[in-house]
Amino acid sequence: MSNLVARFVKDESGATAIEYGLIAALIALAIMVGAGSLGTALNAKFTNVAETLNSTN
Repeated sequence: MSNLVARFVKDESGATAIEYGLIAALIALAIMVGAGSLGTALNAKFTNVAETLNSTN
């Protein structure tokens, strides 16, 4: 029984999985923020183009 407890204490595979999960979450957050900024910039650009086209007609 003490051997089982000693192996459990020394096992670091769970910590590694948590670290990979945190890295994946940070990457996903960076992608969401970047996509949101890109969407806002594209919306502004298309609005500007639409206003320019409407004013010429």
